[in-house]
Amino acid sequence: MDFHGDYQAVYRLTGDKLLNSGSCHDFDHTLRVMKNAEMLLTYHPDADREIVMLAALLHDIARPEEDASKGKRCHAMLAYEMVPGILKDAGFPEHIARKVALAVKTHRFRGKNEPESLEADLVFDADKLDSLGAVGIGRAFLFAGHENARLHNTQSEALNSPAYSREDTAYREFLVKLRYLPRRMRSAAGRKIAVERAAFMTAFFEQLNLETGIAESNIQPEE
Repeated sequence: MDFHGDYQAVYRLTGDKLLNSGSCHDFDHTLRVMKNAEMLLTYHPDADREIVMLAALLHDIARPEEDASKGKRCHAMLAYEMVPGILKDAGFPEHIARKVALAVKTHRFRGKNEPESLEADLVFDADKLDSLGAVGIGRAFLFAGHENARLHNTQSEALNSPAYSREDTAYREFLVKLRYLPRRMRSAAGRKIAVERAAFMTAFFEQLNLETGIAESNIQPEE
C-alpha cells in the first residue's frame, strides 16, 4: 500500500528502539501485532489501513521508557506524545499523525482510555490477540521465567499470590487476565479469534494440570 510519508524510516526507527526490549514486548511482538492487524483488516475493509498499520507498528514505541521506570510511566500515554513527532519527521501529514496517536493511546488493556474509532478498535484487538493461543502461552512462560516463577502451581496458589512473586506463573497470568480477553475484544472478528485461542489455552493448562498431578476442576473459559 502507499503511505503519505516515509514508512520505512518509521519501521527502522521502531525496530532499532525495540531491539533490546523485554522479550514479551520486543520488535518480534510488534511484527506479530502487525500481522494480526493485517488479518483483522480483511474483515474490515472500510477501516483506514494506513492508520491501523502505523499504529500497530508504533503501539509499543515507548515500552523501553516504561520498563526503565519500573512501570511508573505508561507506555501508551508516552507513545501518544511521541508519535506525532516521529511521523512528522517521516513526512506524514498532521491529520494522519493525530489519528495514529489516538489509536496508540487507547491500545492498552489496563488503560483508562477507550478506543473511539474502528481503526483504534482493530489495533487494540491485534495487540490482545498476541496474548492468546500458542503465542500467548509462550509469552506467559517467558514472563514467568523472567520473574523466576515456578513452572506451574495450583489455581489457589496462583490466585492468592501477588504479581512478580514465585507464584506469578504462566497459569496465574491465564487465570487472572488472559482468559478474560475475549469479552474485551472490540471487533466481531477479533472476538471470534480470541474465543478460539482462549479455548486452546484452556486445553493446554488442563493438560498441564494433568501431567503435573494437580487436581483441579475443569477450567471454564471466559467468553
